[in-house]
Amino acid sequence: MPNGRSSFVEDEHADRTPARDVEPFWAEEPETPVHGRVVQLPPAGVIEVEPGVFRPADDPALPPGVHLPVDPPPGRSGADSPWAQPPRRAQPAPTTPVPVRTGVHQPQPPTPPPSEDPFAELTSDETPTAEEFARRRLAKPAQQTATMGARAMLHKGTLGLVKLSPGKRELEYKQDVEMVRRNFGGLRQVTVVNPKGGAGKTVAVLLLAMTFGQKRGGYVLAWDNNETQGTLGMRAQQDFHARTVRDMMRDLHLFQGSQGRVGDLSQYVRAQGEGMFDVLASDESATAGEMLTAGAFAEIRDVVSRFYKLIFVDTGNNVRAENWQAAMDATDQLVITMSARNDSAETAARMLDHLEQGGHRRLVRQAITVVTMPPTRKDIDLPAIQQHFAARTRAVVLAPYEKLIDSGEPIRYGELSSNTRDAWLKIAAAVAEGL
Repeated sequence: MPNGRSSFVEDEHADRTPARDVEPFWAEEPETPVHGRVVQLPPAGVIEVEPGVFRPADDPALPPGVHLPVDPPPGRSGADSPWAQPPRRAQPAPTTPVPVRTGVHQPQPPTPPPSEDPFAELTSDETPTAEEFARRRLAKPAQQTATMGARAMLHKGTLGLVKLSPGKRELEYKQDVEMVRRNFGGLRQVTVVNPKGGAGKTVAVLLLAMTFGQKRGGYVLAWDNNETQGTLGMRAQQDFHARTVRDMMRDLHLFQGSQGRVGDLSQYVRAQGEGMFDVLASDESATAGEMLTAGAFAEIRDVVSRFYKLIFVDTGNNVRAENWQAAMDATDQLVITMSARNDSAETAARMLDHLEQGGHRRLVRQAITVVTMPPTRKDIDLPAIQQHFAARTRAVVLAPYEKLIDSGEPIRYGELSSNTRDAWLKIAAAVAEGL
């Protein structure tokens, strides 16, 4: 009976004994450790190198730094035993990949810890930046609706129901305004010349200064650099004082070094109100003292250049005068004026010969020629004048006849005809292109 009972017990547990060719139970993937729950530990002599992968302790392919688990002492096993907790798993070396056996997947690189920067996701590639916003803001959309002329009147008359694109004239007007308003990168001097009297130099200086002042918003000076008596102050609007360049020369010591402010300079220049520019007049008396020298021109230019970005210089009729030659040396853009008459054009042509012989050939080639039209085109040889100066200068433009200008009275921008203002805007754009 005992023998039978013993055999019965052995037969009862026979099906529970694992065969030798069956993989041990610890080779199966263990349960994920959960806080507060007991998990099974691999027996001694086997170590887990990664989740679900076990190797014998004597395996030479074990990575460095891996230690074997220690068997718990006798009587210390159970749910309340500290050895019942899962062992600390060793991490493979980051630079040396761990060789694995056939059938085992290569471990993936560890996932980097999440960034502690709370704004990290705001700087991703999908998030727009301030630079993108600034570029988009600077890219102005094209004007699709007319704002000038009959097209604009039709748009206004239909309460915005009819929208027409700008016409050719409006587009050219806006292009000219943008050319005049652009940044020149520093102080620029425009000099207007013609040795013949009555060639329109003073009028050109005033109208150019008015146009640039209107479109740019100030910082423009019209300077009469006549060696003796000039007329720029007579054709400009009067101010609270009648001081001239002679008075400024006498008080140049007030502007030496870092001395002198805009308020101090206003005592010598004449503000032109709506024209938004200032005038530095020359002597208006025929009994003035000595002529201006090249040194005097340089000292005055050094002072006014602190307060103005654009200077228009009116010149006299003597090309041999020191201040005339000093103005040529400081010129950035040359403007040649003449009336549509052969004598005025011939005088200007001889002056260009003089400038080219004196080393100003490049200045002549980049010059702008302005031809002032008379009340009628009868008995004028305009094609010959245009052909000659078009071959010697950069551009030839026509200034229409204006009765207000021909009257000799002070010129006010608001009293000019729209045709004259548009024509001088185009002339100003041609001048600005060379600056």
